[in-house]
Parts: sequence; C-alpha cells; structure tokens
Amino acid sequence: MVTFLSIVLVIASLLMIVLVLLHKGKGGGLSNMFGGGVSSSLGGSAVVEKNLDRFTVVCGLVWAVCIIALGLLLKPASG
Repeated sequence: MVTFLSIVLVIASLLMIVLVLLHKGKGGGLSNMFGGGVSSSLGGSAVVEKNLDRFTVVCGLVWAVCIIALGLLLKPASG
C-alpha cells in the first residue's frame, strides 16, 4: 500500500507542476511557452481555463490525500 501511494504521489506531484505552469499568468509567464497566448484569442478560452482549474484542484486533492495517507501509514507506533 505504501508503494502504491508513493507512486501515485510522484505522478500527482509531476502532474501538479505541469498544470500550474500551464495556467495563464498575469504577465504571460511560462503558459505562453505552451501556446497560452494563442489560445487566449480563441472564443472558448474561458472553458479551457475552467477545465484546467478543475484538473488542478482534483490533482491537488489527490496529492493531499496521498500525503495524509502516507503520513498515517508511516507513523511510528507509540506505545
């Protein structure tokens, strides 16, 4: 179980990094490197941003649950 949670944690961490970098920043930033500037001129960019926000929140929740579960599983027995 610990191995499975560790693998999910690594995948969620890497996915979280990518999703945060894809967000549209106030000054452009790295999101323009991946075509963020081009998609902002399209009509459906609000939908794309909403979906990106949802994916980021879900990934963050998975990451947090993995951290808490691993903490509880690896907690030394006191007693």
